[in-house]
Amino acid sequence: MGNSDVVAEQAEHKNIPQHVAIIMDGNGRWAQLQGKGRVAGHKAGVDSVRAAVASARKLNVKALTLFAFSSENWKRPETEVSVLMDLFMFVLTKEVKRLHKNNIRFQVVGDLSRFSEKLQKNIAKSEQLTAENTGLVLSVAANYGGRWDIAQAAKKLATEVSQGTMTLDDITEDSLHQETCLVNLPELDLLIRTGGDYRISNFLLWQAAYAELYFTDTLWPDFDETQFQKAIDSFEQRERRFGKTGEQARNETIS
Repeated sequence: MGNSDVVAEQAEHKNIPQHVAIIMDGNGRWAQLQGKGRVAGHKAGVDSVRAAVASARKLNVKALTLFAFSSENWKRPETEVSVLMDLFMFVLTKEVKRLHKNNIRFQVVGDLSRFSEKLQKNIAKSEQLTAENTGLVLSVAANYGGRWDIAQAAKKLATEVSQGTMTLDDITEDSLHQETCLVNLPELDLLIRTGGDYRISNFLLWQAAYAELYFTDTLWPDFDETQFQKAIDSFEQRERRFGKTGEQARNETIS
């Protein structure tokens, strides 16, 4: 590829989202369509995770956040929950080494206290291994809920007020934001949900305030690099106003 081709490609994708989050839905239905148990769908979904990571790296997305296990998922059949935990362990022991080789920083966000001690130790070990990496930040939301995220942030601020280290007047949108799980990442630009449902299911409620939403009928195990690119193409066509008029937003983009 010559220099002109590189410049053309960069111009073609000048509005790449810095932070993409995905609700990976449809594993169970995919498995049923294949005449298999739901567990097979979760295992097939691991390939789609690899494809999403590869796509994000290729497009120079700075952060990718995946909804792996919600706080409500504990209500699922015990065998399915057990398999999800086993898959999580597999990712931590096998995939994280590959992430590290590719300069990807890995982190898990959510209430980890409900996980086994072994799993918590593996999470800490994986985060420590990749902590100094400077490429894509891959966040996996596990035992996570958007309401929980806001509540735990509020609790931290309330504790500081009760201890006298801050006052009620110090509590602002920014101070609350500083206590949420993904404060170390760019603002969320694009939230993707696969599987055909049109809701965000208690995921990144605070962070999604001005995110663009993209819904697709594609089931997660079928969500490949081509499907990821379709979501990016849709994002690039959006006019993001952040409460301003369309004319104001366009003028700011031009300047």
